[in-house]
Amino acid sequence: MAKLILVRHGQSVWNLENRFTGGQDIGLTEAGREEAGKAGRQLQKESVDVIFTSTLARARETMEIIRTVCGWQQQPVIKSAALNERSYGNLEGLNKAEIAAKYGEEQVRLWRRSYDAQPPGGESLKDTYNRVVPYFTGTILPYLKKNENVLVIAHANSLRSLMMFLEHLTPEEVISREINTGVPVLYSFDGKDFSLLPDQGSL
Repeated sequence: MAKLILVRHGQSVWNLENRFTGGQDIGLTEAGREEAGKAGRQLQKESVDVIFTSTLARARETMEIIRTVCGWQQQPVIKSAALNERSYGNLEGLNKAEIAAKYGEEQVRLWRRSYDAQPPGGESLKDTYNRVVPYFTGTILPYLKKNENVLVIAHANSLRSLMMFLEHLTPEEVISREINTGVPVLYSFDGKDFSLLPDQGSL
């Protein structure tokens, strides 16, 4: 039975500053690097055959820390923009609280957490799903079908989209799904379906 391991990158500089990050290439904070190290320690007993990451620095840096901690230096690493964070368009780089003051809390909530509302110039979660899931089924799933264990390091909304597919969540269910930075989420794959494995605990 194969395993699929999903990890959201550690805290980024703009996470800390409460800014819309989206497709901007922002690095990790020191706390984010610590989160990545902690994730690596949680995964040390796992085996991984191939690693996928987005092309953005915060995911790539998280990936490098995890593979160093786990000793996964021989495993191939495949980078793809299909796994990048959802684009927030014109909101990227702006402070979330300031945007809420300007446009109203409800409008910002819709931009951030509805399934099909697009922020100005950006992607909805539905758009992100339509980018991530075909990449997963076409490129990542074949490894799992060969009984290989896969690590994917990406972002809140790209992973939320993938979890929607894996767990057959409705649009209403997926928008409330929280994905913490630097916390591994594990699934088993029996050749047909995915099952969410119990929380691995914290170190």
